[in-house]
Amino acid sequence: MQNDRDASGPPRRMSSHADGVTGDLVKLMPRDLVFVMRFMGESQHRLQSHFQDFIRAELAAGGVTTETHPMIHLFIENHAILLRDFVFSGVSLTRQFRVDEIERLTGDTTSMIRVDIWDQLKSHIETAEKQFQSQAGTLPKLLSAFEKPPGPSESEK
Repeated sequence: MQNDRDASGPPRRMSSHADGVTGDLVKLMPRDLVFVMRFMGESQHRLQSHFQDFIRAELAAGGVTTETHPMIHLFIENHAILLRDFVFSGVSLTRQFRVDEIERLTGDTTSMIRVDIWDQLKSHIETAEKQFQSQAGTLPKLLSAFEKPPGPSESEK
């Protein structure tokens, strides 16, 4: 009986550099990795609702209401989300923590955070490579737009 592996041919080998690049990224973690806050759940909804009310009031002050503009709720919702994300991104970027600070705060004396990050990085790198390989057959057609346009041949010059 044929299984999925047989049907797709021999398994493709992942980049031999996956371990190397993962190791490089882990070495750079003390300098380049930061942990940021992220507001979730009800906090997101609450701030978005605030901005929807704010935008609705501002538009109404200018004469734009749901009576005059029946589809304005789409504009209000989209802009409320943009303002919410702007606020949360700004706050998150001002509160960054380095990996050594997180290890100190959590009491991680065995560097398990770094090991977990290593595992996740390697897994995601391999997944990205597999995804690219699975689409490799369609690339020549997609890349044809980047080909050098045909020009006069040497014999025509």
